Amino acid sequence: MGMKAMKSLWQDEEGIGTLELVLIAAVLIVVAILFKDWILEFIGNLMDSVQGKAKNIFDD
Repeated sequence: MGMKAMKSLWQDEEGIGTLELVLIAAVLIVVAILFKDWILEFIGNLMDSVQGKAKNIFDD
C-alpha cells in the first residue's frame, strides 16, 4: 500500500462512525462486567420494591 493510498484511507471518514460505535459498545460491556454483581443486586432490590408496592395496591 502506497503513501497515497494510506493518506486517502486515513482521510476517509465513512468508517469513523462504526469505530465509535464499536468502542462505545466495548466500554459498555466492560462496565457491565465490572459492575455485574452491583447491577444484579440493584435490579433485584428494585423488583422486590415494585412487587411489594404492587401487592399493597392490589390487596387494598
